Amino acid sequence: MPQKIIDLSARVDAAAWEANPVEHRVLSPAEGARHMADGMREHYGVDFDPSVLPDGELLSLDTLTLTTHTGTHVDAPSHYGTRADYGVPRHIDQMPLEWFLGPGVLLDVSDEPVGAVGADRLAERFERIGHAPGPGEIVLVRTGADALAGTPAYFTDFTGLSGAAVDLLLDLGVRVIGIDAFSLDAPFGHMIAEFRRTGDRGVLWPAHFAGRRREYCQIENLAHLDELPAPTGFTVSCLPVKIAGAGAGWTRAVALLDG
Repeated sequence: MPQKIIDLSARVDAAAWEANPVEHRVLSPAEGARHMADGMREHYGVDFDPSVLPDGELLSLDTLTLTTHTGTHVDAPSHYGTRADYGVPRHIDQMPLEWFLGPGVLLDVSDEPVGAVGADRLAERFERIGHAPGPGEIVLVRTGADALAGTPAYFTDFTGLSGAAVDLLLDLGVRVIGIDAFSLDAPFGHMIAEFRRTGDRGVLWPAHFAGRRREYCQIENLAHLDELPAPTGFTVSCLPVKIAGAGAGWTRAVALLDG
């Protein structure tokens, strides 16, 4: 049966504001032709005149400098620390692909203020949609923060999940949790203010540090979750790029709906 595809991925754009700027260098097709000719001569001793090609052009070549946490990406357990209660945390290239293709569940918390959504609020969402996530399902948290992508506010004005909210999802058997914000945790400023107010270290990156106790993956910087027509009834594909020894990998996350 034909499927409709909804793109849930953010654009990687060197022109947009990023906390860790992206560098995008482009060799034009003409420059690519000369680059290829130089490489053939240097490495293989083959002389070739690129002027014989149509318009003197061959292929363009893009080189990007960016972190694995730029754009829509999947965090591996090794991103959360070097040690874990369950053993040595796995890198992104070691994670089973089966984790990243499965039924999706959309939880809309876009009416929540800047900070962290608690477990009780998630339980209310389960009741509202008439479905509690289970093993093999991929939970997508819609905050609406993707509307701020490309601006400094994207990194400061969003809603994350509390440690208890993450534990609730993991208790239900969920292994992949995604969000359309910069982080699954609350913004830096919010967490640090809470730490200074309470002295409780547990308020610092609790969603990430849950991955030191229990193996799971996050998808961060999702987009267009508002285009999903219903909280359930779709499949999520978020296969991460296979980068050896990396704590994260980019993904072209999509939702698949039956036509």
